[in-house]
Amino acid sequence: MNRFAVAFSTAVARVTGSALGPYQSAVVRIGFSATWLLFLLRELPHRQELYGPDGPWSRDLAEQLIAGNGAFTALLWSDGQVWFESVYALAVLSSVLLLLGWRTRTMSVLFMVGVLSLQNRSIFMGDGGDNVLHLMCVYLVFTRCGRVWSLDARRARRESEARARGERVVDRVGPALWIVLGLTLIAVTGLGRLEGDPFIPVLLWTVWLGLGLWWTIGQLAQTDQPRILLGVIADIVHNGALFVIMAEACLIYATAGWYKIQGSRWQDGTAVYYPLHLDYFSPWPALADALTASAVMVLLVTYGTVAVQVAFPFTLFNRRVKNVLLAAMITEHAVIAVVLGLPFFSLAMIAADAVFLPTSFLRRLGGWAARTRERLTARLAARRRGRTPVPEPRAPESAEEAHVGFTA
Repeated sequence: MNRFAVAFSTAVARVTGSALGPYQSAVVRIGFSATWLLFLLRELPHRQELYGPDGPWSRDLAEQLIAGNGAFTALLWSDGQVWFESVYALAVLSSVLLLLGWRTRTMSVLFMVGVLSLQNRSIFMGDGGDNVLHLMCVYLVFTRCGRVWSLDARRARRESEARARGERVVDRVGPALWIVLGLTLIAVTGLGRLEGDPFIPVLLWTVWLGLGLWWTIGQLAQTDQPRILLGVIADIVHNGALFVIMAEACLIYATAGWYKIQGSRWQDGTAVYYPLHLDYFSPWPALADALTASAVMVLLVTYGTVAVQVAFPFTLFNRRVKNVLLAAMITEHAVIAVVLGLPFFSLAMIAADAVFLPTSFLRRLGGWAARTRERLTARLAARRRGRTPVPEPRAPESAEEAHVGFTA
């Protein structure tokens, strides 16, 4: 009984005392924002046909669908071309800033607005990865995904150093951004544009009021207790959202695997053969023919896919087996991106898988990125001086120095 009490108190202390998985949440943030950004940039010439007011999925059809399911989309607030271009530009800009980790909480909300606005406007334009992105953009709002590998982390470090030197730190950008977005939210709510499913309006108002409360207490509180309380609440929300992201990824693989088991083509080991020979999923016909030339290879890949997807949720209790299957799934999605021509579906799934990556691996990755950045900086500086760089950059002495260097 005492052991149980100690274990329970330790678990509660971990959940309430810190934001777990800072590196994993940062990779998820970077992965999904990069996936959406690359998609928007690739479809920039085709944006009118996909989501524009005069696209094949007309405004009338979109309004009928939204009236039935109550989904949120800002694109139906106006049928003008300027409004469409503004929303599309907002989606691109918020993706870039979330990728860089600038004002992460605010950008995660704007990122969610951009994703939902475009996807709910034309729901038939996705390839499966859009469903994952649709869910994850909401979960990201609740996470503290800018603790490492972000401009926010760099700003927090510099502010801490300034306070240690006795300097006064004044943040003018945050309050200005909060006021502008607050006035926008008040205007949109007053015009009745947030009718329908109440979840999004409640979420927008909660985040906006929460950010205002966070700044006010940070400026006016005479003791540390209010700030500590808000930090505990933020950590609990973050840890809960991270758990939901992990559960969602497991659910995706488990349901996909169990539904595959029920299919006759998956049972006889030939399922992988057919999509590789569909014109829509064959960007490299010669490669598809080479991969399906061996019946044994097709059989192994078919059964292996089902086995990995069904087994993965059960391997989370064994770190080594989990890492092996995780590497197999990431490799599988990379192959799908090339062979089947589904890069954004694969990127979205890899970004979801990243929540399970081990912290030690991510720290090494951050150290490698920091050293690579230092080399590039040294070479560029040497070119400007007209000579070759001399010394090799030193390796970071700690994990904290590695992730700060990565974002500097």
